Parts: sequence; C-alpha cells; structure tokens
Amino acid sequence: MDKISIESTTPVYTLSTVSALSGISVHSIRQYIDKSLIIPFTKKTGRHLFSQVDVLRLKYIFKLLNEDGLNIAGIRSLFAIIPCWAVRNCSSSEREKCEAFVSDKFPCWGAAEKGPECKNSDCRECDVYRIVEDYPDVKSFLKTLFPPGDILSGAKMIPNM
Repeated sequence: MDKISIESTTPVYTLSTVSALSGISVHSIRQYIDKSLIIPFTKKTGRHLFSQVDVLRLKYIFKLLNEDGLNIAGIRSLFAIIPCWAVRNCSSSEREKCEAFVSDKFPCWGAAEKGPECKNSDCRECDVYRIVEDYPDVKSFLKTLFPPGDILSGAKMIPNM
C-alpha cells in the first residue's frame, strides 16, 4: 500500500488530537490561540484544525513555559522579536506600513495591519511561522540572519573603550 504524504502545514488534526500529540490541555491550547501564539485553521463551523507545524509550535511553547520559565507574555514577546521583514525581504517602505515592524506587542502573524508583502498571504504557510520546523529555538534561527563578524553576532565587534 502506498504511503500518503501530507504537507506539514496541512490542517488535519482536531483540537483533542493535537492536545494528545502535544501533551497540552485543550484549555491551554485555546488560550494560546487567543494570545496569537498559534494560528490554527478555522473551519466555517468555527472548529479549529491543526497541522504538524502547529504541533511543533505547541511543543516549543510547552518547553518555553515549563523548562525555560517564560510566561505567555514572554513567549509572545519572544515571537514578536523575530524580524519577519528580514525573512520576507521587505523594502523600507513596506516595513513602515506593517504593524509587525513598528510594534513589538505581538508576533507578525498577529498584526492587524500587515505590509503589502503579507497582506494577501496565509501566515500559516509563511517561513516565519514555520521556523519551528527547522530550528530548535528562536536564537538558533536569529543566528542564521547575522553572519559571523556582524555587529549583532558577537561582542568582538564592539570597540575597546
């Protein structure tokens, strides 16, 4: 029998299934949705469906809460500092029109006003939302944006005083 391959962003899991897969209660997952930490697919009936990316994100959120000691506000702030404009290669003029660039209150996928690059795109499919697929944490992702020797990559670029 042939194996069926499903794209990692395809919403296939119900709330109760994703709760079992992630080890997180249904109530907590609903809280994370309300706080824009996760963006499940919402059916016309209002029911949520989740993808494999959502399961990975939930496991990362669980780690941040239980192992790293962050609270929900801290996690939202951590996700908000991901420079989506650098990942999406937005121009300066596009950045100024984007709430995710000018505010640090929520992740880019939670921005009410998105820049032209993101306005008509599905955030669930975006590389910024999907970083949990390729990076174990936000810091390892940020290191890829700043090459060695870059001013943000280490203290050795700071002049001696």
